[in-house]
Amino acid sequence: MAGTDTSIKIELRPSPAVILCEPQLGENIGTAARAMANFGLWDLRLVRPRDGWPNERAVAAASRADHVIERVQVFETLEEAIADLTLVLATTARSRDMQKEVIGPDEAAQRMAAQVQGGRGVGLLFGRERWGLLNEEVALADSIVTLPVEPAFASLNIAQAVLLMAYEWRRHSELGTQLPFSATMAEVAPREELIGLFGHLESTLDNSGFFTAPDKRPTVINNLRTMLERGKFTSQEIRTLRGVISSIDRRHERPNPNRQKPVKDGE
Repeated sequence: MAGTDTSIKIELRPSPAVILCEPQLGENIGTAARAMANFGLWDLRLVRPRDGWPNERAVAAASRADHVIERVQVFETLEEAIADLTLVLATTARSRDMQKEVIGPDEAAQRMAAQVQGGRGVGLLFGRERWGLLNEEVALADSIVTLPVEPAFASLNIAQAVLLMAYEWRRHSELGTQLPFSATMAEVAPREELIGLFGHLESTLDNSGFFTAPDKRPTVINNLRTMLERGKFTSQEIRTLRGVISSIDRRHERPNPNRQKPVKDGE
């Protein structure tokens, strides 16, 4: 889906922080930043990124999510990265051998929205590309969030996981019902224009000999009118259809280059 509009000013509204623990590839940091930007998140925190920071590959992969990349914070420990947060949720696709509440993305988003609306800090933890979060990192979270994925193939890359959680957050925030644009459907044509189309089509069918069984004509006419009425055509669409009907009705008036000329005697 393409649709970035640089003419619209980005507002940094209160939203959850995304914490990536020891991310390995700059590309994954960048695509995670892009996923955040899609749904209005902007606070990206990195704990000991393998290749350091800043990272050119991350910038390139972010696809102009500059407002996220420019505000990245780097921490040496997870404890430092979450120190200012009231609610911390750890995302994982694996069962953990610990007494920790497990919730789905929908409930997680509801809790995040309530906390943010109350002016409190919220964070989402995401682990390494290869093995995710360590148990000691999960232990620092209030709850575990897991997605209803296929158990036999549960692994998501970082950007996918961030995108899904960012979407759920947006859906439950005050902006969840606002779409970036609305339908621009033209008004349905006045009924008199539709009736004019009915008459035009029916007279053309009469002249062409379409109704070979006169007793069935009313039924066919009713079916045609029902189909056309269901189309909810605009005035322009009705004019186009009438133009098509007129063109078919005048076909005998136009020369046909494919029609064979009669052969005269002696030729």
